[in-house]
Amino acid sequence: MITARGRLALAAGASARWASRVTGRGAGAMIGGLIAMNLDRSILRQLAAGRRTAIVTGTNGKSTTTRMLAAALRDLGPVATNSEGANMDAGLVSALAADRTAQLAALEVDEMHVPHVADAVSPAAVVLLNLSRDQLDRVGEINAVERALRGGLARHPQTVVVANCDDVLMASAAYDCPNVVWVAAGAGWAGDSVSCPRSGEVIDRQDGHWRSTGSEFSRPTPQWWFDDDALYGPDGLVLPMRLALPGTVNRGNAAQAVAAAVALGADPATAVAAVSAVDEVAGRYRRVHVGEHTVRMLLAKNPAGWQEALSMVDKHAAGVVIAVNGQVPDGEDLSWLWDVRFEHFDDTTVVAAGERGTDLAVRLGYAGVQHTLVHDTLAAIASCPPGPVEVVANYTAFLALQRRLGDG
Repeated sequence: MITARGRLALAAGASARWASRVTGRGAGAMIGGLIAMNLDRSILRQLAAGRRTAIVTGTNGKSTTTRMLAAALRDLGPVATNSEGANMDAGLVSALAADRTAQLAALEVDEMHVPHVADAVSPAAVVLLNLSRDQLDRVGEINAVERALRGGLARHPQTVVVANCDDVLMASAAYDCPNVVWVAAGAGWAGDSVSCPRSGEVIDRQDGHWRSTGSEFSRPTPQWWFDDDALYGPDGLVLPMRLALPGTVNRGNAAQAVAAAVALGADPATAVAAVSAVDEVAGRYRRVHVGEHTVRMLLAKNPAGWQEALSMVDKHAAGVVIAVNGQVPDGEDLSWLWDVRFEHFDDTTVVAAGERGTDLAVRLGYAGVQHTLVHDTLAAIASCPPGPVEVVANYTAFLALQRRLGDG
């Protein structure tokens, strides 16, 4: 039940959102939510009341997994979701306000915001994807994020926690919860979990398993896992899984989305069919024709994300454009460039682009990658030979390219 003050706050937020859109300032998801929250600090709690809400969080894969989860849940009824990717409080308010009647919600939430958001929405499920370094000038030390998540989850023992048992930090955050569904979703990046977040001792990794050398903390046994052909679940469940989205990482995202949807009552086969049909997430992975080129757009925001995105790049494409900015949403500290392996581009035409293209060019030079430097991303694409071009860009570089292509 929305209070009179809450209704006033939502009306003001809706007006601000409309004004933002008609004046071309943006989608308005943030400004609408901010105004509503300023007028009624309890508005998120009010909007979430009576819904079964699933929270999806992690350093990478939030938008994709949330999109998949929302698709998988729609067989149960309408789903409110923040499809625009605004994953802090104001964006959540806007998403829930946009669909006041949906009894289900799938919300991606910034990992720093999960504890207080969970207190407000009392989630039926929380999906824990992965944790790694991300924007150190904003987020801070990653073990502190894990401890905050662990403490926040402890306040909600009734919540089903769908956790990636391959990720040491997320496994630690979920380890003490009474109702955990473990999913072997993969962990291609291990650079931020070399030591145990509980004991400080070394993490020993062998044959896909891990354990702390200083305690009994070790990789839990998964109830869900996948291979190249199928998704496997409890009680001998085997479901063929062919995704529209590329890469092993997206198979892991799909596995967690299906596990969460099933925990909330979805039919497993229907859920797999729904996640398999997802072919684009806010412009990511889509292909667009630009002059003589067919461009595929990939987003990467931190060392782990870059490793995954670069693994999806077609090295036989006519060219690869790597675009890097260093604005506040990207993180102004680009020292992470030296943690990304660029060395595998041996015979590929590579172009460094973006506002911080020079920093990238230096890193590519030390990696021994032959490249050119063209700061303007569209001009960088045009400089490639005709044919397919892979574009890998960080956050604001990706958004800027989308706007210039007429999608912003």
